[in-house]
Amino acid sequence: MAAKRPARRETLDREAAEPKSGLDGLAGYLKDPNSREFDRLVYERVRLGMLSALAVNETLSFSELKRLLETSDGNLSVHARKLEDAGYVTCTKTFEARQPKTEYQLSSQGRRALQRYLDHMEALIQATRSGA
Repeated sequence: MAAKRPARRETLDREAAEPKSGLDGLAGYLKDPNSREFDRLVYERVRLGMLSALAVNETLSFSELKRLLETSDGNLSVHARKLEDAGYVTCTKTFEARQPKTEYQLSSQGRRALQRYLDHMEALIQATRSGA
């Protein structure tokens, strides 16, 4: 007779209690003296792509970002709103030839958040390379 497997909830509880070897040693590298926590808002692919694209362009339209990030209107809209609510981007809506035009620009707060994220990633890469 086969041994009874633990319920999924029990497995999740046990995994949560077990130390994450390898990553525990890197936790210090993911800490930023200014933020003290990893900024999960920047981490998501579409938001990171949007911030990165705006870091190298003064402004980008909604259509340009949608095409560049290969995402849907709804997906981009939700992520853009999160960045706007956090103060990382500014949004300007105008009309051009009777067509609505939405343009985004990276704020100084957004530039700092992106820089912190990049610093975290560089530290993680360095820690991983030195530990290998």
